[in-house]
Amino acid sequence: MTAAHVARWAEEHPLSPIQVDCATAVMLKILDGKCKMAAAEKVVMEQLYDHVKTCPGLGLGEETHRLIATARSISNDGLKNFIYEKRVLAETMISRPVMKGFKAMIRQQGLLLDASEEEDEAA
Repeated sequence: MTAAHVARWAEEHPLSPIQVDCATAVMLKILDGKCKMAAAEKVVMEQLYDHVKTCPGLGLGEETHRLIATARSISNDGLKNFIYEKRVLAETMISRPVMKGFKAMIRQQGLLLDASEEEDEAA
């Protein structure tokens, strides 16, 4: 799945502010190394984050986006631990049903389904 495909999907399925926070929290989880998604799904989620990071969220804003930008360019254990703490805090601001609903929506709307199918085909 290309970045252009993900961008088109995001334009066709605009995210609400809480869903933007969900995408941001998933990005934090990818960066702290705790994300259990398949590699292709992580790439898609990073591309989705890149597309929606300028959209308004409810509780996660510019400070979180700056942290993510830093973490993407620098990798060390101290920063990874700090990101983990920020991610756990972010996840406390997003109810479990909301996060599960977000993940279900992106699967139902074909964003992650396509990514996992592409990974299977490449294997």
